[in-house]
Amino acid sequence: MSTALPTALELASAIATGSQTASAVLDEHFARIEAHDSEIQAFLSLNKDQAYATAQSVDDTVKAGNASTLPLLAGVPIAIKDNLNVTGTKTTCASKMLESYVSPYDATVITKIKAHQMPIVGKTNLDEFAMGSSCEKSAYHPTYNPWDTACVPGGSSGGSAACVSAGMVTLSLGSDTGGSVRQPASLCGIVGLKPTYGLVSRYGLVAFASSLDQVSPFARTVEDTAAILQVIAGKDAHDMTSSAPSVLPDYVASAQAGALGMQLAGKRLRVGIVDGFEGEGIQAGTQKAVTEAIARFEGLGADVKRISLTGFQEAIAAYYIIATAEASSNLARFDGVRYGLSEREGVENVYDMFAKTRAKGFGAEVKRRILLGSFALSAGYYDAYYGKAQLARKVLAQSFNQAWQDVDVLICPTSPSVAFKLGEKNDDPISMYLSDVATIPANLVGIPALSLPCGFDEATGLPIGLQLMVPAWEEEKLLAIAFAFQEAVGLKNLVPPAFQALKVSV
Repeated sequence: MSTALPTALELASAIATGSQTASAVLDEHFARIEAHDSEIQAFLSLNKDQAYATAQSVDDTVKAGNASTLPLLAGVPIAIKDNLNVTGTKTTCASKMLESYVSPYDATVITKIKAHQMPIVGKTNLDEFAMGSSCEKSAYHPTYNPWDTACVPGGSSGGSAACVSAGMVTLSLGSDTGGSVRQPASLCGIVGLKPTYGLVSRYGLVAFASSLDQVSPFARTVEDTAAILQVIAGKDAHDMTSSAPSVLPDYVASAQAGALGMQLAGKRLRVGIVDGFEGEGIQAGTQKAVTEAIARFEGLGADVKRISLTGFQEAIAAYYIIATAEASSNLARFDGVRYGLSEREGVENVYDMFAKTRAKGFGAEVKRRILLGSFALSAGYYDAYYGKAQLARKVLAQSFNQAWQDVDVLICPTSPSVAFKLGEKNDDPISMYLSDVATIPANLVGIPALSLPCGFDEATGLPIGLQLMVPAWEEEKLLAIAFAFQEAVGLKNLVPPAFQALKVSV
């Protein structure tokens, strides 16, 4: 299944060659947003003035005969998750705590996007402070899955995934702390990439769990994913955890090399199947699609073997101690003193103000995680919980390192199931948390991981995602393998049937 909608690279080429103007492309994207977003509710705010100013600048460059100076994705519209700071726009994190906060600065990834002259169309919805797996925990409204609006788009970056899936934009940015880009990518039938921790700057990303957060892109094709990674990757002096190489590879060229027919360095690609994703907890349709994906790899000439990773299934327990502990620390800054909501009326002292502000400003899920994290860090429990979770993280990393001796890439389902119904898991937080059982390990050990479509569930018609994982800093290999698989199965540039009518021309 494919659509007539152009890819980001096709749009960039059309704009640079003068067959289409950036302003006209932007017109059509805003037309799609106007036509569809009332049904999907992917956006929290739009950014028309700045977007059109950027598009006009691109058009002026082309008219002046200087198209050859344009950056890679100049003129291609992009949407931004509303936990990334963009100067002069609201950054709410989908929370009442920051409902009126207007950012005075740009995140580093936004600085890069602006330097590449990409119009920013608006800010997208998310689970409050990026804490959730369904995009139902926003303080403002839920976001709906374009494949079935009775279902969730996944989370926490549900708005960024849904607007790409519905064709309202070709590219978007989210953040991935435990699967918040890959899981919604899977549920919405698009590509989501979590880069190596440190490859993309976190400066200007509102922190959830600092040792796990990573700014991550969405696209409808692997090559577009490579292109936006080319834009946002790189070392940043503003981010102490940034450790990217000084010279970045050509990710687009690497992707389109397609793993040289499932070979690396002249040897057959070694694919590891992560044990533990069969039977209970895995939907039958998901298992069938992943089994067919394994057969596809074998048909392409790869050597396939099963790999058992110590601590993979248990990683979710360690994650929800580490992530909540870091969240309780990071969110302490939202205290009603410096910025954001401040409840001062009728309070007798600063402690009352803290309590009243945080009680009103934070939603139930955020409060739950702050409480869990504070408990895990409290005197008498630190060693029993946080210390053991960090030890489990170390064991998991060692297990991955051992696996890389035997395989080049690890694969498994991105999500145990296709998109579930809105409200289905709201009263069962453990079931909601288990949506990320396959994605969390990559965040804990800092490796790159990518989700791309591998099939559809026969019962519901909803898309299913396959997750690929490789060693740290091997995005070139990851993209090449993903591209080869994408071309073999033909599942790229997908847009749900209900959202294909209004076309963006090239």
